[in-house]
Amino acid sequence: MPVKVGIVDSGVDAALGAAVGGAVCVAADAGAAVGDGVGDGVGHGTAVARIILALAPQARLFSARAFAAGRHGDAASVVRGIHWCLAQQARVVNLSLGLREDRDELRAACAAAADAGAIVVTACPARGAAVYPAAYAQVLAVSGDARCAAGNWSVLEPRRRYGAAPLAADAATPGGASFAAARVSGLAAAFLAARPQARPDDFRNWLDAQAAFHGRERRQAA
Repeated sequence: MPVKVGIVDSGVDAALGAAVGGAVCVAADAGAAVGDGVGDGVGHGTAVARIILALAPQARLFSARAFAAGRHGDAASVVRGIHWCLAQQARVVNLSLGLREDRDELRAACAAAADAGAIVVTACPARGAAVYPAAYAQVLAVSGDARCAAGNWSVLEPRRRYGAAPLAADAATPGGASFAAARVSGLAAAFLAARPQARPDDFRNWLDAQAAFHGRERRQAA
């Protein structure tokens, strides 16, 4: 059975077709109603989806469109997206986003996902102030790591924070932490497809054991 992956982002393009098992718009400016959410006016969610599919071609995607302009959703929309993904029984939830302010409801949604046995993967800038939900212990926080190729990753903090190539699905177009997070979500989907009975802790252990790099990237001064 295909692994279900939830993507809370800007939506997905209809061109992804059969790979998309369901889509909904949960953006605050569209209300909380569940309806047809196919379409991506920004392109970010589609790029994230393509990265995941490049690593886990058989994954079944469930898209919750939490924003339609720019790349910043509000906490309430992201929370609705997480809960909708869980209702679809997603085993991986990708959050290629970061909010500047902590919110109780966002923390609770991530805790609910962890309690449900879902792997929550979120973007985490390599530098700067904390962002949410990356700061929560229940999620896997992923930063861009220039050392990494398309198919490998680094352990920045065991069982908690990782690095991956900040590249689009073509393994060439540069992006950032949001693309790196999508790569780890793709790895998670492929891992669960090969090991249907595995739990989130098994995936964390596997990431730590199989990483190409351990410790933070050391950038040389010019």
